[in-house]
Amino acid sequence: MPSILFIGAGRMAEAVFKGVLSQPEPAFSPVYVSNHTNKDHLHKLTQSYQIEIVENWTDVVANVDVILIAAPPSAHTSILETLHPLVNQQLVLTVAAGFGASDLEAQLPEGSATAWIMPNTAAQAGASISLYTYGSHVSDIQKGYVETLVSSIGAGAQLSESLIHELTAITGSAPAFVYEFVIQLEKIAQSFQLEQAQARELVVQMLAGSAEMLKAGFTPTDLRNQVTTPGGATEAGLKSLHRDDFEGSVARAVQAVTDHAKKKHN
Repeated sequence: MPSILFIGAGRMAEAVFKGVLSQPEPAFSPVYVSNHTNKDHLHKLTQSYQIEIVENWTDVVANVDVILIAAPPSAHTSILETLHPLVNQQLVLTVAAGFGASDLEAQLPEGSATAWIMPNTAAQAGASISLYTYGSHVSDIQKGYVETLVSSIGAGAQLSESLIHELTAITGSAPAFVYEFVIQLEKIAQSFQLEQAQARELVVQMLAGSAEMLKAGFTPTDLRNQVTTPGGATEAGLKSLHRDDFEGSVARAVQAVTDHAKKKHN
């Protein structure tokens, strides 16, 4: 059975190894996990998961088949410099925004197998939509490793690296926009003297029901029109959004994410 090393033990790393280990037949063993800063956090993780913590991840690199870097983009250059002399046919992949498979290849020995998975926060609930791509030297077996990791945290779509760079804002960052929308609706609901818990329940159920309608196959345009009576209250709200350049605001937010992610090497 292939083994895997997680360099980093934050929320996304935990989401991935939680998903892997929750499968009826886990695909990786052992699962090594390292963390540069918070060692107490590592020990707490062992109380919930069948993982092996390592104080220095360089000690186990030679023994693993897959190395997953779950660290901020700013830490990748340092990690890859340390990893460079240790790589020997392992698959090296990252889950960092803006750091593609080709970026890994550029900082690892010639011929290194690399991949990039771009999940989102719903991975913590096994409901991510993860975009993924491969470098130039990935074997079919290694592609299987990537697909296993992706499926353990939700659904996935294999795309080109350039497309993932452009779509990261849509699949990876846009959930934060949705959560901000929820926060604002909660605040408005509370202004009518609702308790926070009740306000949240109303908003969350509205959002969940809307998502279920979309998943059922209805188009967002049809659904919007179903809610919107010509000359009615909902139409007045939509017109207000349009007057405030709702479309432009969303487009600028997406572009800001993309522009910032491209600064990963700075």
